[in-house]
Amino acid sequence: MKIPTSLKHKPVIISDNYEKVDGRYAGHTDAKGLSLGLAQWNDRGKVDISAKVWRYTGEKWSRQSEELPLHRVLDLAILVARGLGHFREAYRHEELYDPDNPVIDRIGLQGDAMTVAICTDNERIREDIKLFGAALEGDGELIGERLQTLSRILKEMGY
Repeated sequence: MKIPTSLKHKPVIISDNYEKVDGRYAGHTDAKGLSLGLAQWNDRGKVDISAKVWRYTGEKWSRQSEELPLHRVLDLAILVARGLGHFREAYRHEELYDPDNPVIDRIGLQGDAMTVAICTDNERIREDIKLFGAALEGDGELIGERLQTLSRILKEMGY
């Protein structure tokens, strides 16, 4: 399905037909495309780029389509990577994390640090972390394939 070009987000780099590769939702998803382009919130003289997931209801483009600044997409990728790293060693803790030290990492960005931690404010964290870990394990092949691809591309780019 072709991504619209007449809306406020102006696509520059696209992935049409994303519904065919949308992880376990492939073939039955409303996420029809991905794009990198000029953000819909741009003002005169100010140009930001964004990533967008284009969702289609079957009749029209959905208002639930998500658009994020590119740096936030990368921050989410960092969060995913650190979270996956945590779960590789989580079995060492009875609760799948150390309740006395729930901080997984502090990652320096822009003169400060992004804290990656277990959400101990979640009153059901003991249950939810087990469910989360099981879901990660179940999606291991899907996630692993994407991480390997991302790693290869970053290496090709010199990162």
